[in-house]
Amino acid sequence: MDWQFFKELLEIDSTTGREREVADWLLRRLDAPHKEAMEVGDGTLNLFLSWGKPKLVFCSHMDTVPPYIPPQFPEVDKPSREYSLRITGRGSCDAKGQVFALYTACKELEAKGYTDFGLLLLSGEETGSWGAKAFSKTGFEAPFLIIGEPTENKMVSASKGTKSYDLKFLGEAFHSGYPQYGVSAVDLFNEFYNKLKAKDFGRDPLLGETTWNIGLLHSDNPQNILAPELTCRLYFRTTFVSHQAVQDWMQEMAGPRMTVTPNGSGDQPARYVTLPGFENAPASFGTDAPHLTGFGHKIICGPGSIRHAHRDDEQVTVAELETAVEQYIRMYQALT
Repeated sequence: MDWQFFKELLEIDSTTGREREVADWLLRRLDAPHKEAMEVGDGTLNLFLSWGKPKLVFCSHMDTVPPYIPPQFPEVDKPSREYSLRITGRGSCDAKGQVFALYTACKELEAKGYTDFGLLLLSGEETGSWGAKAFSKTGFEAPFLIIGEPTENKMVSASKGTKSYDLKFLGEAFHSGYPQYGVSAVDLFNEFYNKLKAKDFGRDPLLGETTWNIGLLHSDNPQNILAPELTCRLYFRTTFVSHQAVQDWMQEMAGPRMTVTPNGSGDQPARYVTLPGFENAPASFGTDAPHLTGFGHKIICGPGSIRHAHRDDEQVTVAELETAVEQYIRMYQALT
């Protein structure tokens, strides 16, 4: 494995919005019979490498979440699974580690004489799958897609859906010494928050509980005035049991003092292909998979753990990367 290539890849800052630099570098650095750069439309690029007419396309994304964290790279001469050498830095598992493992698998398939696969590298995954949506508009189709994401080298059997809402709570400003004459938007938010915490959306036998997170919480008022307005964004991870129930409940919550605005269409919960002989497990994170529409069968699998992704201690081990390459080759052989 070309560890120097991986080190140089990790040394390039490709936090979302800055991934064009790494795309240009990869276009020069990667070797394939056919290479194509595709404008996404927001200043970033997708890259598509192909060996013949692809029946199967390997895929991952080039952008990473901020902030950029330089890699800490061990001396890797003859890597072995008995040594858990750890490579750290932004993108080490999400998702430059995926790019490295996928490209390595492609080169090994090429060396074995195979000529019917491709490698798709996308921009903008972390902020809305803009690269995936742009690529789907090209009309490209292939029977199989393997997406690299940090899954501990387990195939994803199913993943949760998403629903996002912009919320606005409308209070009535008044002197905070006389709260009985006004309405605090903070109190309105707190009442809703308690209802949300108490709401049971049902447990899915495969995907488990519905989860949610509140972000962009803002109420710009002095301490001596009841808050006239509070805004926030509510982001759900939905299951097969709860996806419609969440939408129905949120619609019921809207009223004169609370506006509920869907933020985008979100993603449906989805099942994915698993193969005999490979471990599998459900996942709660989102990927480009729902937005890549030209593929008949989709697999999600890759080195590293989602528990390290998006953290300051993001990491992947040499053993995980080696295993991923072997598995990608086995998957290709099983599918084609």
